[in-house]
Amino acid sequence: MKIDVIIPTYRPGEELFDLLGSLAKQTVPVNRVILMNTEKSYFEKLTEGKDFEKEYPFVSVFHLTKKEFDHGGTRHLGVQKSDADYFVMLTQDAMPADEFLIGRLTQHLSGQVAVAYGRQLPRRDCGVLERISRKFNYPEKSVTKGAEDIARLGIKTFFCSNVCAAYRRDVYELLGGFTRHTIFNEDMIYAGRAVQAGFQVQYEADAMVVHSHNYSCMQQFHRNFDLGVSQADHPEVFGAVRSESEGKKLVKSTVKELKDRGQAGKIPYFFLQCAFKYAGYRMGKGYRRLPKWLILLASDNKQYWKNITKPTQKGHKMNTK
Repeated sequence: MKIDVIIPTYRPGEELFDLLGSLAKQTVPVNRVILMNTEKSYFEKLTEGKDFEKEYPFVSVFHLTKKEFDHGGTRHLGVQKSDADYFVMLTQDAMPADEFLIGRLTQHLSGQVAVAYGRQLPRRDCGVLERISRKFNYPEKSVTKGAEDIARLGIKTFFCSNVCAAYRRDVYELLGGFTRHTIFNEDMIYAGRAVQAGFQVQYEADAMVVHSHNYSCMQQFHRNFDLGVSQADHPEVFGAVRSESEGKKLVKSTVKELKDRGQAGKIPYFFLQCAFKYAGYRMGKGYRRLPKWLILLASDNKQYWKNITKPTQKGHKMNTK
């Protein structure tokens, strides 16, 4: 079984070398690591004084400009540069928790399973709210999700993360791969289409990476605005399911855990954070009614809007006033 790992990078730091070293020590070997690097100058600065090709002969680096980067399109280009039967998507800040990541992530990629995603563990500096969120979204028990679970799980059926996910090439090509031009959320869009086509999404709780962020309220607003945009642009995937119910579950779970931990004093800030997230999400869902200057102010991915030339899903051009 040939497995390649595809990692989009942008201004990577020294941790990239730790990540590559960890991938080289996996019990199920990685055939190639393909780095889709945005902005060549940053990568050259990082590797200055190193014989990178000699130290990492299993790594292929392809450079693109920031203008050329797209969450779905860049990853799809990486897949095209691979000839492996299976490929793993990682982000540059996701560190394998052990040498078993690749083997455990790909262990059930057969039958009706189209994609498998791993568990994300919090970093040492992770705040309590993010720790609870990680626990909610990435529990200790593995699960297989299919169309029959939509009534019970809702949008969670489509949940998948390219922070750490493995794909079957045969199914990927059958479904047409990632959406080529998307602001965000290419992983869930693909997973949703896979489920709709009769395939399954596998969550592998024992395939673990260390990955978390301590986002501010405004950062949460920007990210959720882009999430709302992605859902508005893909009603064929998200139109029949609601995200709000899953958000309510997270709120209830977080409040209970904060009380159980004796940290009820953090609940007001958590509610403030939720307000920012929900406001961003609702604005993103209705982005077609907004002037472009406000969209650029709200979005976390400003380059996407600078590149956009296509009509919206409703057939009219985006408001540029």
